[in-house]
Amino acid sequence: MFQRILVANRGEIALRVLRAAREMDIDTVAVYSEADRDAAYLDLANEKICIGPGPSAQSYLSIPRIIAAAEVTDVDAIHPGYGFLSENAEFADTCRDHGIEFIGPDGETIRQLGDKATARDVTLAAKVPVVPGSEGLIEDEHHAVKVADGIGYPVLIKATAGGGGRGMRVASNKISLRAAFHQASQEAQQAFGEGGVYLEKYLERPRHVEIQILADSHGNVIHLGDRECSVQRRHQKLLEEAPSSALSDAMRRNMGRAAVRLAKSVNYKGAGTVEFLVCGKEFFFIEVNCRVQVEHPVSEQVSGVDIVKEQIRVAAGDKLNFDQKHVKFSGHSIELRINAEDPAKNFRPSPGLITEWRAPGGPGIRLDTHAYAGYRVPPTYDSLIAKLIVTADDRATCIQRVERALAEFHIGGIKTTLPIHAEIVKNAFFRKGDYDTGFVEEFFSV
Repeated sequence: MFQRILVANRGEIALRVLRAAREMDIDTVAVYSEADRDAAYLDLANEKICIGPGPSAQSYLSIPRIIAAAEVTDVDAIHPGYGFLSENAEFADTCRDHGIEFIGPDGETIRQLGDKATARDVTLAAKVPVVPGSEGLIEDEHHAVKVADGIGYPVLIKATAGGGGRGMRVASNKISLRAAFHQASQEAQQAFGEGGVYLEKYLERPRHVEIQILADSHGNVIHLGDRECSVQRRHQKLLEEAPSSALSDAMRRNMGRAAVRLAKSVNYKGAGTVEFLVCGKEFFFIEVNCRVQVEHPVSEQVSGVDIVKEQIRVAAGDKLNFDQKHVKFSGHSIELRINAEDPAKNFRPSPGLITEWRAPGGPGIRLDTHAYAGYRVPPTYDSLIAKLIVTADDRATCIQRVERALAEFHIGGIKTTLPIHAEIVKNAFFRKGDYDTGFVEEFFSV
């Protein structure tokens, strides 16, 4: 087992990893930018080291600075968290080139699955269903039109790199397709430095459901069930729950097996997520996220497995100490992303000083957060300040408990997404479990 790991991230995920390592008797090093100098969670690390100014490119995205910090502090491994360098193949390779274990898949696996066009080919080879679309990247607008004519409109143009909805456009005819092709390519080039796009059949009113996987370096792969992620705004998730209300028992088994089959086909190691779109009784592969997800807690709550600890164990070379038949699912869990944003003003970021913080508690309440009264939310980074995770014996009771927790939760000094979460869980369609990826745009003025 590792003696010392470096946490190459910030905020709630850095705190999550620090806590897991402490329980495993592993020393930790926390890196931070000047913008995070006063973050309270840094005091939980055995050592902390500043790696640069606030802008991410000069701190949390700087491979040379993080590697230098790791070498100076003599760590065995680096945990990248999510975001930043967590799915950067060059970073994974550089860590290992310097004799430092990267807590995640190897660089080649990240390359295979991180590039959406390549991932599609890998998925087809693993006999996992994919959305009908182009074979490889689209060369030009004429190629795009030819592919679209073959699969039928509407179609979705997607960037092969990156995520978060950038480099993505929907086209319903040839004219809009030509414009969308250039827009998606240009946006992808600006956001990711890679302008390649591919084309898929656009599935109307799908559900977004994903499977959590864990794999070791000895060929063992298991899944920890499914998560429903359809409550989204502009492809950014707001709320997740496990299990999904969209799946039959047969679909749930088939999706779990498909995710495991895909992971085995690329010799995957670590924690990861295989994402699918569900339409009726069919499901189609979207992508693989080669890291721990923001929404991993709901899978932990219903499976009883600590995903971050398992990440660390398998990175250290340990075998998974359980197999699929030993994973028992129980109850229902919902996670609400609490962001420093103003839903009444188009989710405009709301950085600033948190003057009041009254957190919910009681049975079934878990709050993953680095924030507190007196904490200043910086304008530099992602606006996530807390994850409220609520668990109960069944979905109806879980929703009631969410309402109670939201009534208790109060944050003063900044605007947050608490009000829209209160509206979401009151919605009749949400309460019935009858919703899709267009739910937020359909029912809320966003």
